[in-house]
Amino acid sequence: MAIVELRQLRYFVAVAEELNFGRAAERLLIAGPSLSQQIKSLERDLGVRLFDRDRRSVALTPAGAALLPRTRDLLARADDLRNRAARIAGSEPVRLGYVNWLPADLTARASSVARLHIDAWVAPSHAQAARVADGSLDLAVCWIRTDDLEKRGLSARLIGADRLYAVSAGQDTGEVRAQDTVVLLDDDATTWVSWNDYAERLAADTGAPAVRIADGGITGPVFFDQVRRRGRPILNSPKGQTTSLPPDLVARPVVEPKVYWTWSLVWRREELRPAVLSTVDALTEGVGDFGVHAPDAWLPDGDPHKHGDPHKHGDPRKR
Repeated sequence: MAIVELRQLRYFVAVAEELNFGRAAERLLIAGPSLSQQIKSLERDLGVRLFDRDRRSVALTPAGAALLPRTRDLLARADDLRNRAARIAGSEPVRLGYVNWLPADLTARASSVARLHIDAWVAPSHAQAARVADGSLDLAVCWIRTDDLEKRGLSARLIGADRLYAVSAGQDTGEVRAQDTVVLLDDDATTWVSWNDYAERLAADTGAPAVRIADGGITGPVFFDQVRRRGRPILNSPKGQTTSLPPDLVARPVVEPKVYWTWSLVWRREELRPAVLSTVDALTEGVGDFGVHAPDAWLPDGDPHKHGDPHKHGDPRKR
């Protein structure tokens, strides 16, 4: 006997309850001719006629009447299996790490598929990616390059993006060209390796001067001192995106190009656990591209979301 689909069994029950193909099709939200073909296919696979039908009436055959209660029981058990699997997946903890940004609706998105545990250790992007690779975390929200995904055996999807702005002294809040900003690099390469790599590529692509500092001024009060001391707009880092500015400093949109920093959701490429994979889907479904594919947007070479589908990279389920 050919494989019988649960979908066809649900169609059989609907027609048996309505005894009218038109009403059953409306209930199932499918076309009448399609429903009729599916019932014929089911009868052929089962080797019995389920309905006696003519232009005016539909009636169960003795075989159809005998199979109906067993079919209802089978569908009920299938629904129970699906619900149990969902509860098991939803009860399994999924460990997620991050750098400094998470989607506002993170918990709501994941609640139906897994018990999400947000790791308390906030670490730089490269450290969080390494923790996913070694199994210390299941997922991480971080900035990552294509080379690192391949080296660590990770997959990634776009989950967010920041359009970076410049901070300037004075009251001019107008646009500033990327080449007219200063890009800071930090001597603390252990902490700022991802930012330094990103900033060096931006400086090379746009002609913005790159200045190496040793005072921790990539973010925080020391960053504001850098802005005052240098007298020209300085590109803000992702860690400073939500920081309130002092009254003597202003934010200025960066253009030519618009500069974006992407946030990837990363997980192990060989991951098989349904709770983790379902969480990936729940957190990235319908997120959009955040403007990173606009003609005037800039992403560094090696960013996994610079070309192609922004929602996946190295995802074996999408190949």
